[in-house]
Amino acid sequence: MAHNIKKDSTQFKKQIGYLPEESPLYENMTARQYLTFFSELYQMPHKLAEDRIDELLGSLKLAEKDKLTGEFSKGMKRKTAIARALLHNPKLLILDEPSSGLDPLTSFFIVNYLKTLKAQGKTVLLSAHNLFHIEYICDRVAVIKNGELLVFDDMDAIRASLGQREFQVVFKAESGLDYEPHDGNYIFRTHEINAITAILGEISERGWALVDLSVHESALEEIYVKLMSNP
Repeated sequence: MAHNIKKDSTQFKKQIGYLPEESPLYENMTARQYLTFFSELYQMPHKLAEDRIDELLGSLKLAEKDKLTGEFSKGMKRKTAIARALLHNPKLLILDEPSSGLDPLTSFFIVNYLKTLKAQGKTVLLSAHNLFHIEYICDRVAVIKNGELLVFDDMDAIRASLGQREFQVVFKAESGLDYEPHDGNYIFRTHEINAITAILGEISERGWALVDLSVHESALEEIYVKLMSNP
């Protein structure tokens, strides 16, 4: 069923939760007071708002008590801002740098929390410079350069079209061989599957010891640098 965004803009806005990169709080309020204030702006029924606030304070591990948000750490402030964006239980979340500048533990917590939201069926539109987080959370990835959409697809398709697959074989053999030394062993790297077949055959034929065989897929960061480097 088609909807007219211009005519139904208020209804659409009710389905959106937005978190800007800079999201100051009212620092003379506790987290509960802050969220209660916004629940009134959303015209949420009192009991529904209380239950939702309890749920968010618990799931985001926000300390309650009487501590004012002005006394919160940066991570706690960010969690409070995320709770505000989620307060009215929106279907679409638009998040700009949700974990930027946070300590590793808080950043890890928020990234995994976003994954749980996705599992709950919410659509999360995420903008971030931490490409590991993008790769970890997102089903589909868009790369934009100077306002131009360079790529928009799932990671498997992006790797297949823009990435590389590198095979690495580590083996133990006698010294003096024309292979790259590696921690007392040798390492052989290649992008060609035929070359892997050949080196494994040689290792078996000569009686060398296979130590490790691994495959490295291009990370989103590598692909991003490649895209940005192209004129």
